[in-house]
Formats: sequence, C-alpha cells, structure tokens
Amino acid sequence: MTITVRAFAPGDERSLIESWNHSLPADPTTAAWFRDCVLLDPNFDPDGLRVAVSGGNVVGCAYAVRRLIPPAPGTDLQPQTGWIPFFFVAPAHRGHGLGRRLLTQALDFLRAAGRTRIDFASYTPHYVLPGADPDLYPAALGLLTSLGFTTRSTPVAMDRTLVGYHTPPEVHRLRAARQSQGYRFGDPTDGWLPQLIRFAAETFNPDWGEAIRHHRDTTRMVIATRRDRLAGFALYGAYRGIPERFGPFGVDPGERGTGLGTILLHLAMTMMRAEGLHSSWFLWTGADSPAANLYAKAGYRVTRRFHLMSWTT
Repeated sequence: MTITVRAFAPGDERSLIESWNHSLPADPTTAAWFRDCVLLDPNFDPDGLRVAVSGGNVVGCAYAVRRLIPPAPGTDLQPQTGWIPFFFVAPAHRGHGLGRRLLTQALDFLRAAGRTRIDFASYTPHYVLPGADPDLYPAALGLLTSLGFTTRSTPVAMDRTLVGYHTPPEVHRLRAARQSQGYRFGDPTDGWLPQLIRFAAETFNPDWGEAIRHHRDTTRMVIATRRDRLAGFALYGAYRGIPERFGPFGVDPGERGTGLGTILLHLAMTMMRAEGLHSSWFLWTGADSPAANLYAKAGYRVTRRFHLMSWTT
C-alpha cells in the first residue's frame, strides 16, 4: 500500500497516538499529553510534524520544532538550534527506509529555518525522553547515527522504591547539626516563590524556574534557608502532574559539601511516602555526577541510559 509523507493535519491525532503506543511500547503516550505538549505548544508548526500515512492511518512520524517564543523570561529564541523531540515507525512498516525519510524531512524543515544545530529529544519543556535509549531502541540510535547525529553525553534515569522507607538516623543528626547553625527547612510560603523561581532559573536551568512557576503546590516543595537567603530546594509532582516524579532539585553551589542536598532529598522522600507514594524516580542526571552519587547513597538505582545526541553543520 502506498505511504504518503506529509504535514500533520486535523484528524491525524487518533491514529498517530495508536501508532505511537504500538511503536514505542516502553513509552506510551496519551491524547491529553499530545494535545497539551505538542498541539498547544506555542512553538508548534504542523509543517514540522511529518506524518507517514497509509490507508488513512498514521504509521510513522517525526516531529521537528524550533522556538517561536522564549522558553522563560530573560531567555532568547536559541535561533541556531532546533529539536526533534520524537519519531517512530510502526513495526509493520520498518526496514524500508521510512524512518530515514521522515527524519530527513524533519531535518530539512529545521535547516530551512536556519538551524545549524539540531538536538534529538532534549526539547524543553516538552520532551518525551532525554535522548536515544540504546537498549530499548537500538535501531533508532543507529538511524540517528547514520544521519550524522553524534552523542554529547550519556545521562541516566534512576528509581527508588519508597515501600518501607524511613529517614536514616544519620540524616536526622545531620539536619539537627545544620539547624544549630541557623539553617531552616520547610515548605515555602507564597512569599518565597518569586525568589525560588529566580534561584532555580538563574543558578540551574530556566526550565526549572518555569516548572516551579507552573507547579505552585508548595506542599510538595521543601526549601533550605539561612539568614533569609535561599540555600537549596527539592520538589516533586512538578512535571505532568506525576506525583512520583522527583525534581527539580538543587543546592546553591556555595553551599555544597554541607549535606543540604542529602537533607532535602530525604525530606522530600519522607513527604512522598507520607502521601502513600510507592516510588520516586526522575529521568536524567549525569551518570558520574555528584548528584548521581548522592542519589545512589539514598538508595536510587539506574533504570535507563540515554544518548544525548546532536546534529551540526
């Protein structure tokens, strides 16, 4: 049967989601996510969402996007950069060059818009995965590599069960020691939110500030302060409203080595367990980073690895 590759059109969404969930069984999506994070994204352009259609049904797609509005206050449009957040081909249509055809058209869309660097997957705030999963999707990794994408880094996802969790005694002692030095820990009042948003955005990542701005549920946040200054924070439930998804989480670089990260992490896990949550997980951190070591000491284990990949002229 003939396969046509064209821009997304209204009415494609139902079969696109069905095909996605058949093609990416480890990472299924929902109509609500596709609507909110793709179709209603201010940067969405239907010409960038290339769909392969056979018999009236979507059997593959590749999504290309570039910024039309800044991701956060004080940031720019990243005019040299574009993203391909996801692509897939239905299993029955693989092995005939359709994935290459879709990705080539997505790349052409971004190159025509003047993009000289194209990142796979890591489009904020609406990424599906941080990068290519070499274990679950080796063919996708091979296709990206053949098209000229190269790996920049290999972050990991980590998970920890909260069943039976309790705060270790040494963390209680560490918290008491820091409180004796003037540190305070607790959920932020509304008055702290502007400073917390600025701190997260300027010290770490603009996307973190926006995640906090749109989250607003201070009962799922904990901050560390000293002398009316913010020293660190941890929260959960910020992304897609998933309560077991931990983060963002950060400590002022000048406060590292004080154990604040350990205290904040365990306070957040205690709060999560108090809600009856059974696990805590997040999608990415550097495999050999201090953060990964901190998580490992707290009982987190690596569950997936990703290749952060880019194409450049």
